[in-house]
Amino acid sequence: MHQSKEIAVKNPNDFNGEVLQLDSETTTGGKKMFIESYGCQMNFSDSEIVASILSEAGYKTTSQLNDADLILVNTCSIREKAEQTVRNRLEAFQGVKKTNPNVKVGVLGCMAERLKSAFLEEEKIVDLVVGPDAYKDLPNLVAEVEAGRDAVNVILSKEETYGDVQPVRLQSNGVTAFVSITRGCDNMCTFCVVPFTRGRERSRDPKSILEEINNLAESGYKEVTLLGQNVDSYLWYGGGPKKDFTKASALQQKTAVHFHQLLDLVAQAHPGIRIRFSTSNPQDMTRDALHIMAKHPNICNYIHLPVQSGSNVVLKAMNRQHTREEYMELIDDIKRIVPGCGISQDMIAGFPNETEADHKDTLSLMEYVKYDFGFMFMYSERPGTPAAKKLEDNIPPEIKKRRLQEIVAIQQSHGRFNNERYVGKTVEVLIEKESKKSNAQWSGRAQQNTVVVFPKQHYVVGDFVNVKIESCTSATLLGNAIDFGPMQNYQHG
Repeated sequence: MHQSKEIAVKNPNDFNGEVLQLDSETTTGGKKMFIESYGCQMNFSDSEIVASILSEAGYKTTSQLNDADLILVNTCSIREKAEQTVRNRLEAFQGVKKTNPNVKVGVLGCMAERLKSAFLEEEKIVDLVVGPDAYKDLPNLVAEVEAGRDAVNVILSKEETYGDVQPVRLQSNGVTAFVSITRGCDNMCTFCVVPFTRGRERSRDPKSILEEINNLAESGYKEVTLLGQNVDSYLWYGGGPKKDFTKASALQQKTAVHFHQLLDLVAQAHPGIRIRFSTSNPQDMTRDALHIMAKHPNICNYIHLPVQSGSNVVLKAMNRQHTREEYMELIDDIKRIVPGCGISQDMIAGFPNETEADHKDTLSLMEYVKYDFGFMFMYSERPGTPAAKKLEDNIPPEIKKRRLQEIVAIQQSHGRFNNERYVGKTVEVLIEKESKKSNAQWSGRAQQNTVVVFPKQHYVVGDFVNVKIESCTSATLLGNAIDFGPMQNYQHG
């Protein structure tokens, strides 16, 4: 028996700590789980997989913390601040345990993988520790906990992609969705914990990807983002994921599906759905992928292309497999092949041994690219990474802070510069939700991933609307809707 039940996920990063309440079909039963997610979009996607697996085991999700029999926290280890936030939440859950001694608390994801049994043996603040590749074992592990035993499974897999699991769309607006196409990462950037917390890279069967997108299309979704730590290195040849490619037969290699081919397949299969992808790696992004973007009007002309630093010296120390010059050449090709393409960045300020000259190289690279927006951070040493083992975190905090402020300031000026180009022009917007500042306005995104806000009028969430831009801020376009037929205004540029 199925019925409409309350589904919720807490996303402090995107939703200011508010709990979203959505209706979805869930298996009825006596047990309830509360899921909280932190960090990258992959973690939120994983929470949807977890909800699906546990719903099959009879668990319903709830937004009421005090009603939960099981509290799960999907964690991030990318920065120290993220880990401290999770620790604070876990300590807060001890208060829930005082009023409900039967409630169980579990840690999922990257932080679980990194700290493993420390949570259970040293800190005694959780009952369950599950790594990113062990979610299918959750019903067994929960049973162990309910029997009074601690449970941990942080074994990394070279095969698991969860391609056979249909996610429960926990945080969805019913319009946009993320579809995982790869897991793990083989790029050993010295600052990054992902290869150690999410394991080796592997690609998902394209048939299962298309099946999931078909299901989303049938449910009325209008935009899909192909998701992975490094989508450009997607590679499937029919006999297995990328790791076995060198051993594949000549015939298998001939029939391999590379990322640009997957992108082509998805865009052709669903011309009425917007397609995005994230995240790209400069060393792996091919010109073939750019030409596929230019070929299909429903592939959004936007690329998130992390660079981390504009200095070749720092890039080498980070083990980034590209130089400043190669990155700039790729930027030139993006702008030539996909005119008007929105580009965003990841940037780290204060990497070990970074000099003022290195920092100025970063600023000059930003001036060259003029990113639409970006994600900028001070360097945070992560235990277990090559940088933590071999490099002293020797840039004083005040210098890190000042350099970050300079990076942020230049990005804000470029954001406004790029947005001002749209004033007086018409862009197509997919309505996603109400504006945060006014319930009389809609908020959506243009193809370039820029947020657009405009008066509601007669439109509804999920509509494609052509909006003439009247003004802007450094982060948002403001305008008024103009009536055209849906999907009529797709164009690059």
